[in-house]
Formats: sequence, C-alpha cells, structure tokens
Amino acid sequence: MTESQPWWRGAALYQVYPRSFADGNGDGTGDIAGIRSRLPYLVELGVDALWISPWYVSPLADGGYDIADYRDIDPRFGTLAEAEQLIAECHAAGLRLIVDLVPNHCSDQHPWFRAALAAAPGSPERALFHFRPGLGEDGRLPPNDWRSHFGGPAWQRTEGPDGEWYLHMFAPEQPDWNWDNPAVRAEFESILRFWLDLGADGFRIDVTDHLVKEDGLPDSAGHHGKPDPWRDQEGVHEIYRSWRALADSYPGERLFVAELWENDPLRFARYLRPDELQTAFNFAFLKSAWAAAELRGVIDDTLASHAPVGAPPTWVLSNHDTTRHVTRYGGVDTTYGFDRASRFGQPVDLELGTRRARAAALLTCALPGGVYVYQGDELGLWEVEDIPDELRQDPTWLRSGGVDRGRDGCRVPIPWSGTRPPFGFGAEQAPPWLDVQPTAWKDFTAAAESGAYGSHLELYREVLRLRRAEPGLGDGPMSWLPSAEEVLDFTRPGGFRCVVNLGPTPVALPSGAGVLLASGPLDGTLLPTDTAVWLRWG
Repeated sequence: MTESQPWWRGAALYQVYPRSFADGNGDGTGDIAGIRSRLPYLVELGVDALWISPWYVSPLADGGYDIADYRDIDPRFGTLAEAEQLIAECHAAGLRLIVDLVPNHCSDQHPWFRAALAAAPGSPERALFHFRPGLGEDGRLPPNDWRSHFGGPAWQRTEGPDGEWYLHMFAPEQPDWNWDNPAVRAEFESILRFWLDLGADGFRIDVTDHLVKEDGLPDSAGHHGKPDPWRDQEGVHEIYRSWRALADSYPGERLFVAELWENDPLRFARYLRPDELQTAFNFAFLKSAWAAAELRGVIDDTLASHAPVGAPPTWVLSNHDTTRHVTRYGGVDTTYGFDRASRFGQPVDLELGTRRARAAALLTCALPGGVYVYQGDELGLWEVEDIPDELRQDPTWLRSGGVDRGRDGCRVPIPWSGTRPPFGFGAEQAPPWLDVQPTAWKDFTAAAESGAYGSHLELYREVLRLRRAEPGLGDGPMSWLPSAEEVLDFTRPGGFRCVVNLGPTPVALPSGAGVLLASGPLDGTLLPTDTAVWLRWG
C-alpha cells in the first residue's frame, strides 16, 4: 500500500468485544479501563485500528446491540470521558478507533420507544417504529409472516387496549426503527456527528442492509421480488450516500465497514460504490470450507465484484457472532452456517484446527485489501461449547427454546496471564460475567505465548509486522500462479509469494525462493499439509 492511499484500504483492524476483553475495575465485566490498560499489547501486536463493539447504555438483552442511549457509555463499561480518553490515547499510540453503530433497531428501553408504547395508534411517536394492527379475530395474529433472526415471529404484541404489534427482526427487546420517517434519519445523522466530533475514525454498521423495508410490509412467503421484503431495498443506498457525504465533510479519512451477509456479489458491491460505504466484511470467505477450489473461487469472485467500484476487499475469519475458526477448521464440516444447532457437539480436532487457523492467518493477511482480527484469534482460542445451560445469555439460545446453543461460546472472556481462571482478565475475587474459561487456556494466555517460539501470538505478531513492512501487501494487485489442485499459489508486487497447501500430502516448495515466514514447520524442501508459507521470489 502506498503512502498516498487512504489508511483503510489495507489496514489490519482488531475487534474488541468490551465485556470480554479486559476488566479494569475488578467487577467481572470488561470495560474501557481494561481496553486502555491493554493498548501497549495491541500496539505490539501490530494492528492499525480498533473496532469497539457496542459500549452504549444498554440493558444487554443482546450483548449491547440493544441500545438505550446512542450518545453515552453504559456505566458497566465506564464513562463518556473515559471513551474520549481512549480515543485520544489510541491516536497518540498511532492507532485509529471505529465504533459500532446499530441503526436497524434500538432497545425497548430507549426513550423514543417508551414514548411510542405510551402513545396512541397512528401517533407521531409510533411512526418512528413499525407499529401495525394484528390480523384475524381481535387482531390476535401478527401483521405478516416475517420471522425473527433469533427465532419466533418478528412481531410483538403490545399490552393495553389497542393491542398493536411492533416489528423486531431480532429480539422483542430490539424494536426496528422506521427509516421512512425523516426524524429517524435526522437522529442518526446527529449520532454520527456526535462520535465524529469526539474523534472516532469511523463506524462498523450493524445489519447494514436491513434499514429499509418494502412498502406495505408484504409477507415473505410467495414473495416473488428480490430480495426479501425486510432487507436490501433500494432506498437503503440513499441513506448511506448521505452518511458518506457527512463523514467526508470531516478532516482525515473516516471509515465505514458494513456487516453485510449478502450472497450475491453484485448486490454486495452496490454498497461499496465510490459515494457510499468504503468497505464491507467478506463473509463469503468466512463461510467457505477449508478447500482450495472453494477458497480460490471466493477470492476470485470477491476481487471481480470489488474491482468495478474501486473498493478494497475486507477479509475476516471470526467475530463475536460466529464459531471461532480454530473449532470450525477442526471439524469434518469446515464451513460456517447459521445452523448452529446441527453442528453443536460434533467432534473437533483442535490440533488440526489450530494448524489450519495458522495457515489461514498467512493466507488472509497476504490477500489484497484489509483484514480484521477478532480478539483471541491471535492466541489461537477455540469455541467454548461446554457452557452450562444456566449460564448461557444469548437471546438465540433463549428464543429457540435451547435448540440453538447461541453465540456465547465465542464471547468467553479472553485469557491474559496466570494458570487458573480468570487468567488475568480481572480481579481473582470477581468471576467474569461469563465464567466458563477452560482450564486448558493456561497455556494460551497472552503472557504464556509472548516470547514463546512458534506460539500463535508470536506468529500473528510476525505476520502483522511483515504485512506492514512488505510494500506489496495490503491493497493492490495479486496474480495466481499455476499450482496443484489443492494448493493456492499467488504473488503480490515486490517479489512476494504466498503458497498454501490444503491437500493431504506435502508438496514441493518453489525452487530458488527464500522463506520469509511459515505457519508451521517445513519438511526440508516440502510444504506440509495445512501449512502456508510466505516467500521472497523472483
């Protein structure tokens, strides 16, 4: 990446899930004080920016994605003054910081929604959300057949004589905003300005394609239009063009990154047109099987769809919503899907998963564009599946009646030091908010891995160091080289070459190439299975 290009085109960003990152005040919940205390660790890791998952005032019905006040910090995480200090300290350390924005829905404790519940049908207060009368006798049936992503109907009936229903595409505690209402649009532009004025370098946009719903809210069943009536409507692009113009009015280079689970590459790319959002998570790669042909197809499709709009790809392996990739890659089925119930409890070979995760780190960091690291990825952490039912908190677990085991397993507080829980996460006398850290994590703490030859952490540090040092990495072109069917082999400018062996047997390393870094031990002149190598070539 050249110096003249915007920072975000080739950046490495680190996702902080605040509750589970570091507890600075000893109450068992991660907080801003904990993040501030670990900034030297993040600087040494070699990332360029932080993405902070929601830290706003919230009842935490959905881990903070149910927001009651978009302009203040939840007291469990700290204060607004501490958030300002964190932003300033990040900038002083050479890091940027982007905050999570949740524009599709708020908390049912948000003042505007509480006012809507108290108001009459047809009132301006209710027009800020999607309130509708029910169907059937006495309006006892939901207004349409839409289903919540967390299970059950997407409608909740209000108490009281009018008995209207309100839309919630997620939990009932998360009512959807009505983006056809100009007051909602004005409010979110004000929220953007609030955080930009505090120095935030950008925003991750939650469920980016959900804001605008199809006129009339028609049933999904038998719906012949594309896409679904609750997502990816044409009107959403007008919103993001206005946001982009707002952000561009500020000095510096402010970033938007979209959470966009869109399977059609062309529709995906429409969000990345030059006057809309700069980047979007490439979930097609995250969902892909650990197979050369499938990965190569996703890479080619991604580059082809991003090129016409001039946007850089954004690669990601795990986040707070998905099964950690050490676990995924150690299973028989290495893809990711939302059918967590069918995959829970399947045998996992953590040694195999770890070997593949190390190779995936080299692969993603060698591809064109930006890359995200979810907290704990750099330590080689795996999904914690044996969480007692009474400790599970994810609404997907609660609303599915225990069928979907939920996302708690990737949100377990991460280990920092020591040989027993809470592993330096916080005070010994204060169990973490989700108190299920595996005892085996004593060998996977940041302290245990720091300086340890061949550790996952040291691999990530070297990957990110070389990624910054190599002028051909980050944003820019790549070229495939001829290779065996189960091998990925490509070059980047400046004589850089990446080879990944996903096959069952070792393959010969290219002759005349110098090894910059390998994800695991090499076998003389052979590249072992599930191993990646960076080479100086040509």
